[in-house]
Amino acid sequence: MTQFVPLEGVAHVERLDGPRADRHAAPALLVEVPHGADRRAHYDALRTRMRGALPEDLHVFFHVNTDVGAWDYGRRVAERVIAARPDRSALLVRCLIPRTFVDANRLEDAAESAGMTAGVAPYVLDADDVALLLSLHRAYVALIDRAYEHVCGAGGFALTPHTYGPRTMGIAKIDDEIVHALRAAHEPDAWSRWPVRPEIDLITRTAEGELLAPEGMPESLITAYRALGHEAVEGGAYTMHPSTQAHRYATRHRGQVLCLEIRRDLLVERYTPFDEMHVLPERADRFATPIATEIDRWLTTRAR
Repeated sequence: MTQFVPLEGVAHVERLDGPRADRHAAPALLVEVPHGADRRAHYDALRTRMRGALPEDLHVFFHVNTDVGAWDYGRRVAERVIAARPDRSALLVRCLIPRTFVDANRLEDAAESAGMTAGVAPYVLDADDVALLLSLHRAYVALIDRAYEHVCGAGGFALTPHTYGPRTMGIAKIDDEIVHALRAAHEPDAWSRWPVRPEIDLITRTAEGELLAPEGMPESLITAYRALGHEAVEGGAYTMHPSTQAHRYATRHRGQVLCLEIRRDLLVERYTPFDEMHVLPERADRFATPIATEIDRWLTTRAR
């Protein structure tokens, strides 16, 4: 485990061991949260290190676009998977780099396209700031490369949990006017016109329809969530895009990775898109339960 330690300003790392786990063995589960920097303190910590000009009130974009709740339900999945078999362990990695500046789930040179944000945000122009962001991005990716190989390379499973906002806003591009565009998009008349997103969206296939998640898992999850009264779909808003790190890992470890989005308004006490939000533990657990059940089933079958 010495190769997996927290990196200040880059990643929170922890290992959960069941009471009968072999603490020297590779964990059965990796939970990787690439958009885990969801607290205002995460934003402020990096913003104070940057020297170049940035859009005014950029924290508004941070709050709207951060994956509040992904860490909470992802960690709860790990706890449930271990509770099902106390001889298991899980490795948890939470990225601490706000995607407002650089997206740890993108290739570093990725450009904005097909609804996917860029690697380095286009409004970051200062050369020293860009160098800082790329150094953080590379440190995180190097850590995650090792984590996927350590867990999935040994036959384990990886979960990449995300959350998204409740509506798809018609914002053409991310640029210096993003804060103004977001405020306009959230005006009541405009907000009511944006399409409502599915409550759960499983990101399991490429744009060409190739399945990268385990066979049968998407269907089982859709059935389980619908039994709880939730709308679940596969590929409703996103597919596995080649500009993402998730695509790279899911392709490398085909059939061992699950990526999904949950609407964050269903996880929080009150949906306040321009401010920090509080996740309710019982809601995180509710959405984690079907995922943990499916991962437990997959791991149990794999061990036979």
